[in-house]
Amino acid sequence: MESRNANRHEVETPSRITIKGILSLLMESVDADKGKRVVSLGMGDPSAYTCFRTTRVAEDAVVDALQSQKFNGYSPTVGLPQTRRAIAEYLSCDLPYKLSSDDVFVTSGCTQAIDVALAMLARPGANVLIPKPGFPIYELCAAFRHIEVRHYDLLPNKGWEVDVDAIQALADQNTVAMVIINPGNPCGNVYTDQHLKEIAETAEKLNILVIADEVYGHLAFGDTPFVPMGRYGTIVPVLTLGSLSKRWIVPGWRLGWFVTSDPCGMFRKPKVVERIKKYFDILGGPSTFIQAAVPQILERTDEVFFRENVNMLRQTADICCSRIGEIPCLTCPDKPKGSMAMMVKLNLSLLKDISDDIDFCFKLAKEESVIILPGLAVGLKDWVRITFAADPSSLEEGLGRIKSFCQRYAKQV
Repeated sequence: MESRNANRHEVETPSRITIKGILSLLMESVDADKGKRVVSLGMGDPSAYTCFRTTRVAEDAVVDALQSQKFNGYSPTVGLPQTRRAIAEYLSCDLPYKLSSDDVFVTSGCTQAIDVALAMLARPGANVLIPKPGFPIYELCAAFRHIEVRHYDLLPNKGWEVDVDAIQALADQNTVAMVIINPGNPCGNVYTDQHLKEIAETAEKLNILVIADEVYGHLAFGDTPFVPMGRYGTIVPVLTLGSLSKRWIVPGWRLGWFVTSDPCGMFRKPKVVERIKKYFDILGGPSTFIQAAVPQILERTDEVFFRENVNMLRQTADICCSRIGEIPCLTCPDKPKGSMAMMVKLNLSLLKDISDDIDFCFKLAKEESVIILPGLAVGLKDWVRITFAADPSSLEEGLGRIKSFCQRYAKQV
């Protein structure tokens, strides 16, 4: 009991939450004496499964960069020129205007891009609007920058759309930005073009910019195609954050980007540019040879690779929804349309001896060696996040154990 209370204390401190930290606590709860292999459906790292592998093009590009012996030294702090240019060209394919290499800053994964965005916006009294449920790194970074966080709701019965009315009610003269995550983590949502335009018009009306987290960009497998927020950069300035991690299945390569999708030029003012560059002078970016591989990766990756990964995600999302439908105490209000995760609601009234989502996940880890993320970690109590970026057999096994666990704790009627 004492140990579980300690775990709950950690999870209930939002500004100190990290997903990796909570998953580590859950792993410590696994009872190794039971002899069951651990099935982790908690971390968005598909590279752990054999059905998700990066393309040979990416591997060869890294090998070529290493063997050239040209990229063993330091890179410019904002990134190699050819890397910035390649990222600008890649992102411009989906925009009605062209980005330049000067709009692109290379980061150590998308997490560092998040930190850069909030660092650039920090000022005394500033606040930022963050989705609930959302990605806890935003809250953690904001706490370090002394930026107040204000949460707006995502609407589960409307495809996890942004509650635009809530945005207008929450914002004031000290609001500097709102964050959107599209495709969505943790909800699996993909926003329509019309909804993104509505978000842009709302932000413009409130005189705030949009931080668009598109780390899952193009991983859309429903009826709604992925549209970048930067398409509406003429309405409102957009900071686009992304990486190779998810689409190329290389999260350990730590190659991300911070991009000013701002054709009207707010971020091109000399003082703003200089501030961004100075901040990058104190950061450690990705390895030079990984940066050097980026142009080849972006230019030569075949569409077949992307299509196969999206099809696999569609298949595993379908498995997840189907198996969850067999468990009375679990409900998915909106079938995922993209990314690698989904939110599932717990009906605790159907369970005995389970007090909340934290209790559910820790008991599940201990008894069934299955790891899923408590919803409180992403801002939604009595929900859980399940990552479906796993091979089908592991997903079936893990969800089967969750079903057995729920049957064991089901109240008798």
